[in-house]
Amino acid sequence: MPGAHALARRERLPFGVDPELVFDALFADDSHAFWLDARIRDGGVSRLGAASSERPSYIVSEGVAREVVDGRALDTAVDLTRVIRDAVATADTSVAGSPLGWVGWFGFEHGARALGVAAAESPWPDVALIAADRVIEFDHSSGALSLWFVDDEDGRAWAAATRDLLASLSTRSSTKDAVSPRAEAIGAATAPRPHAAEPVWRHSDADYLRMIEHCQLAIRAGDAYQLCLTNAIRVQTDARPLDVYRRLRRDSPAPYGGFVRFGDVSLLSSSPELFLHVADGLAVTSPVKGTARRLPDPVDDARLKEALGRDEKERAENLMIVDLMRNDLSRVARLGGVVVTTLLEVETHRHVHQLVSTVVAQLADGVDALNVLEACFPAGSMTGAPKLSAMGILHGLENGPRGIYSGCFGWLGLDGSADLAMVIRSIVMRSGEAAIGTGGGITALSVPERELAEIKLKAAALLAALDA
Repeated sequence: MPGAHALARRERLPFGVDPELVFDALFADDSHAFWLDARIRDGGVSRLGAASSERPSYIVSEGVAREVVDGRALDTAVDLTRVIRDAVATADTSVAGSPLGWVGWFGFEHGARALGVAAAESPWPDVALIAADRVIEFDHSSGALSLWFVDDEDGRAWAAATRDLLASLSTRSSTKDAVSPRAEAIGAATAPRPHAAEPVWRHSDADYLRMIEHCQLAIRAGDAYQLCLTNAIRVQTDARPLDVYRRLRRDSPAPYGGFVRFGDVSLLSSSPELFLHVADGLAVTSPVKGTARRLPDPVDDARLKEALGRDEKERAENLMIVDLMRNDLSRVARLGGVVVTTLLEVETHRHVHQLVSTVVAQLADGVDALNVLEACFPAGSMTGAPKLSAMGILHGLENGPRGIYSGCFGWLGLDGSADLAMVIRSIVMRSGEAAIGTGGGITALSVPERELAEIKLKAAALLAALDA
């Protein structure tokens, strides 16, 4: 942290502004920027920012971590874990509870290599972390707008300039025509839509059905209990990533939304699943396993929701992953400190119902967020159980990398905390191409045609955001 003795400061502003207008005005053209939405439908928070001008960001490709300064990766390799721990150890205690830290993602293959499991080479960075020293935070429950920054001369100058700009946006947004030109174009029914080519699936329907058969043979042979089998979609498109995220955010709101642009790669997520929240000596995970579509008729929709809660296969699948996550967390928890606080609850989102459980661990002394991440990543909900055996089987079947999909994204705090969501219901965009991952848990009770329909259901809203 620049000036380890400088204080982290929060300045509350006496007005509100739409986060979309703010990102458009301040960060739309930054090469390294982020926009995180956490449970905003339930009064959560949005956090916006760009890469620090003082601290380096970080990138990991092919197992090598490097600093990124002024948008350029340096040649010298670094020990990323040590660098983060050193920054946390030397940060002033005033950063506690602040959003200062790093924002980005950990890709699936990064976790596979850490476990010594065979992994294909990802076309995107395995890890990308933007250093966040200045964050604009929106509290959707109270309407409060805050600036977080390091309380030094540069930080105060940024706060003053940003305060004036946000005040101007607030005044404009209170008038009838106060919408940014780009936001207006996105919302207008007559706005031209981007062109997207026909989606190309890595595995055809017939191939995916055969892969399900192989999974069930492995399960019957005792090599696994459950396997999270995935497929991948590529779409050529001229859409701007930020515009696609706006549509995804509007049409498919989810508990953990995010737009993270790291150079020429953009992650756009509308994720329903919390991977890890670590703070105050506790770690929380909420695996999602079990999905049903929404129906327009309320009676039919309620019937499907109830059926999901009673579905034997979906309940068994969820329970297996809960058990796996309990086991992973027990490696970093106090003896007897892992409990299941909610089990097999049905959550409803815009397009789907999902079966969710929550596991909480009291962490052992000396355990930090990076220890918890190492113990649990990749998440069991995206591998299957037992984890190592499942990952080996899936690597042989899927015939390609998952990349950022199946990994996690979010925030690592300078106070040692973490808030990371699963990279599912997500799009990765670079150079005119969009990539989507979609998958589902295969068990001995799986009906192959239903599993095929489920992966298409999960991808539908993402393809719609691309107009594909």
